[in-house]
Amino acid sequence: MSSIELWPLVETGAKIAMGGIMALGIVWTIEKRRFQRSSLHPNKRRLQLFEEISADVGRVNHCFAKYSSLVIESTRFGKTWPTVRKKELEKVNSDLVIEFRKLADAEAKLLMLGEKTMERTLRLYAAKIALFRKQVYVGRQDISDQEIADIKVSILELREKFYDLLSRRYDRLLEA
Repeated sequence: MSSIELWPLVETGAKIAMGGIMALGIVWTIEKRRFQRSSLHPNKRRLQLFEEISADVGRVNHCFAKYSSLVIESTRFGKTWPTVRKKELEKVNSDLVIEFRKLADAEAKLLMLGEKTMERTLRLYAAKIALFRKQVYVGRQDISDQEIADIKVSILELREKFYDLLSRRYDRLLEA
C-alpha cells in the first residue's frame, strides 16, 4: 500500500478518534453538572424522608378524622344508626389500620435518623388514637360529648407538637 492510499485511512481514523474524544468530553461534562446539581443539598435524602413521614402522618390524621366523625355519630344515634353508615365505618376502620402500619414505619425512620423526641411524640400520638378507639366505639352511649372532645383535643395537641418538631428540624436542614 502506498502512502497516497494510506493517508486517507489515517486521516479518517484521526477524525473518528477526535469525534469520540469530543463526545466523551461532552458526556463527562453533562454528567458532572448533573451530579453537582443533585448533590447541591447534602441533606436532600434526609429532607425527603421527613417529607415522606409528614405525608404518612397526614394520611393517618385524615383517616382518623373520618373514623372519629363516624364513630361519634354512632354514639349519638345509638341503635337507630343506619346500616349503610356502619359499613362505611368498617371501611374507614380498615383504612385506618393500614395507615397505622405506615405510622409505625415513620416511627422507625425517625429512630433511624436519630430523631428520638419526634419518634416519641409520634408514638404518643398513635397511642392516643388507639385509646380513642378503645373508649369511643359503635354502640357506646355512656360517654359524653365533652369526654370525646377532650380525647380529640389531646390527640390534636400531640399532632401539632409533632409537626412543630418536624417543621423546626426541616427548616434547620434547609438552612444548612
